[in-house]
Amino acid sequence: MLTMTQVHNIRKLYFEEGKNINQISKETGFDRKTVRNFLKKDNFNNSLPPAAYVAGYPKLGPFKPEIDNWLSDDKKAKPKQRHTAKRVFDRLRNKYSDSFDCSYRTVAGYVAGRKKEIFTKKTGVLPLEHIPGEAQVDFGDCQFYERQRLCDGKYLNLSFPSSNKGYFQVFKGENAECLFEGLKTIFEHIGGVPNKLWFDNASTIVTKVLKDGQRNLTNDFLRFKEHYRFEANFCNVSSGYEKGSIESKVGYHRRNMLVPIPRFNSIIDFNKELLLLCEKDAKREHYRKEASHEELYQSDKLALLKLPQEAFDACKYTTLRTNGYGRFYLNNGLHEYSVSPKYKNSRVLVKITAFEVIALDDSYREIVVHERFYGDFKQQSMKWLPYLTQLSRCPGALKYTGIYQMLPEPMQQYLEKCNKSQKGKVLQAIASLTENNGFEEALVTVGSALDYSAADADSLVSLHNRLNTKVVHLEPIKLAGNVPHLKKYIPNLHAYDRSLLKAGEDQC
Repeated sequence: MLTMTQVHNIRKLYFEEGKNINQISKETGFDRKTVRNFLKKDNFNNSLPPAAYVAGYPKLGPFKPEIDNWLSDDKKAKPKQRHTAKRVFDRLRNKYSDSFDCSYRTVAGYVAGRKKEIFTKKTGVLPLEHIPGEAQVDFGDCQFYERQRLCDGKYLNLSFPSSNKGYFQVFKGENAECLFEGLKTIFEHIGGVPNKLWFDNASTIVTKVLKDGQRNLTNDFLRFKEHYRFEANFCNVSSGYEKGSIESKVGYHRRNMLVPIPRFNSIIDFNKELLLLCEKDAKREHYRKEASHEELYQSDKLALLKLPQEAFDACKYTTLRTNGYGRFYLNNGLHEYSVSPKYKNSRVLVKITAFEVIALDDSYREIVVHERFYGDFKQQSMKWLPYLTQLSRCPGALKYTGIYQMLPEPMQQYLEKCNKSQKGKVLQAIASLTENNGFEEALVTVGSALDYSAADADSLVSLHNRLNTKVVHLEPIKLAGNVPHLKKYIPNLHAYDRSLLKAGEDQC
C-alpha cells in the first residue's frame, strides 16, 4: 500500500510536471497499472474500518482481534501457506500459555466462520435489462448427415436478449469465414445489423487479451466490423455467464431444432430452412414478459442499423503453388485440391469461403470450384473436367502425362480398348458427359460400355443417354362400362397355308 506522500508525488509528476505514465513508472518504480489507478482516483476520504464481528465464542473475546489479523494477512499468502485452525490454536497456546484456556473446538469453530467471511466474495446477482438492438453471438457443437455422411459440425447462434428472438446457421467448422458468412446471412435475412454485438474471446477474432481489458483483434474481423458499423463488446475471459441469453439459446436451438440429427443434401438449402424455422419459433410467448418473441422483437428491429450497400465478401484469398499434376494443398498438406494440368508447377490465386475452395485465373475467373474440406485427416477433391479436356486435345500423349495413372481403373481399361483414331473423340465425349452430368455418372457409362464392348464415341454417348433418360411408365387405361369389349381374335392359319400352296400359279 502506497503512502500518501508517494501518491502525492505520483500525481505531482503527472499533473504539474506533465510526465506520462511510462515516465512516472520508470522514475518511481511503481507498476504502470498502480500509477494509472492513483491518477484516476478522485476520492481520498478515509476508508471505513471493518465492521466488528459479533458472533459467539465469548471466551475467545480477548484473542479475536489477533486471530482476525492473522487470517487477514493470509490473503497475501498462497492457499497452502495459510493458517489452519490447528495452527491458530497452537500459536495462541504458545503465546498465551497462562491465560489461554479455550478448547481446540472453540478455536476451530471461530476460524471456520471468519474464513468464510474473509475469503468468500459476497456478490449478488442482479437482473439484467437489455437494450433493444443489441445481440449476442456464440457457436455450439452439433452433428448432421450431409448426403448420408455423418459430420461433426458447428452452428452459429445470434440472440436478441431484449426480445429473446434468435437465429442460427449450421457449418462444418468454426473459422472466421463461417462466422462472417453466418452473421452476414442473418443480417440480410432480418434486413439490418444489430447496433452492438457481444462475443467471447475466440481466436478467430481476438489475437490477445490485454491487461487493461482491451483486445487485439484480427484484421479480418476489424474489416467485417467496420463494414457493418456495429460496436463489438467482449466478455471477460472464462466468463460466459456474462452473455447468458446466447448461452441459453445455444442449448435451446440444439434441443428443439437439431434433434433428431438432421439429414440433408445441401447445407446451404438447410440453412435457409433454419431461418424460416426460427421465424416460426418466434411466435411463442416470452417466458417472463406478456408478449410473444416476435412482438417484442419489433423494438429490436427499430434499433437495427441499415445494411451496407455492398455485400461483404466473407472469404479469404491466398496464393498457393501447385505440384506437377496441377494440384495444391491446404490445412498443413492434409487437404488436396485439383486445378488443371495447364497450371502445373505454378502459382494460383485461391478463394476460400465457408463452403467452397475456388481456384482463380489471372483475370479472377473461376477455374474450378471444390467443396471445402474440414477435419484433421487426409482428403482429396479431384475435378476431372479440366484434365479430360486437356487430354482430348493431345490423346497421343495420354500415357506420358502422369494423368493416366490417376484415372480410375475402368476408365483406363476403356481407353486401352479404343484405337488411336477414336481415342481423342472418346476423351471429348467423356469430358462432355462429365460437364453435363458429373464425372461419377460418366464413369458409370464407361463401365457399361466395357460390358458391351462399345469402344467408339457415338456408342458411348448413346449408352449414356439410355442410362440417364427417365422412362415414363404409364398406367393401363381403364375403359368405361359402355365401351364394348372386342372378341379375342383367333387367326385361321389353315387359310394362310392354302394361299401359300398356290404360290407361283398363274391367276389369269
